[in-house]
Amino acid sequence: MPPREQLAEQLDPATTVLLTVECQQGVVGPDSALPELAEEAQTSGALHNVARLVAAAHEAGVQVLHAVAERRPDGRGANSNARLFRAVGRLPVQQHSGTAAVRIAAPIEVADDDIVVRRLHGLSPVAGTDVDALLRNLGCRTLVVVGVSANVAIPNAVFDAVNLGYTAVVPSDAIAGVPSDYTPAMIRNTLALVATVTTTWEVLGCWQSPRRATTRA
Repeated sequence: MPPREQLAEQLDPATTVLLTVECQQGVVGPDSALPELAEEAQTSGALHNVARLVAAAHEAGVQVLHAVAERRPDGRGANSNARLFRAVGRLPVQQHSGTAAVRIAAPIEVADDDIVVRRLHGLSPVAGTDVDALLRNLGCRTLVVVGVSANVAIPNAVFDAVNLGYTAVVPSDAIAGVPSDYTPAMIRNTLALVATVTTTWEVLGCWQSPRRATTRA
């Protein structure tokens, strides 16, 4: 982890955005299409930590974006060029637009100022979506990436953020993948090479400091 001063500079609320990835009911909720992933997100504490980070972001004035993956009921526009996409199309729970499956899952609370970005295709929450344009308009320099899965969407988001010139920050205890031992290995051998890897506690400490200073003033 970087020194606290360096992390605090990276996580300046004025230039930081928190991106939650696929933290939707049909993925990490009790009726998930991917029960093994949903269980890991719950039992590892990752989903709870995402909720803590979202709450802290709201209090500190950090913009929150929620990236949601969904499909039209007719599948129009969705990818079919990989085994993953074909398997998703056969799952008993579908991430259909407008259904409960694509709502942000508890215990994450969505504020009025949050922005929900929905995609109908691809693997990345960033590439091919409105995320980059929104980040630039928001004055973002640092993107904090949390959610699921460490197998596919999280590394896609981190790589795309870095390629677009943002500093990526990954709280290691606020992402989840399967099997459980895959996530720390992927963080250590892949994400740590391109992103600032930290913890939920460290991020909370950075975002809570400005609030304490404002309160004292």
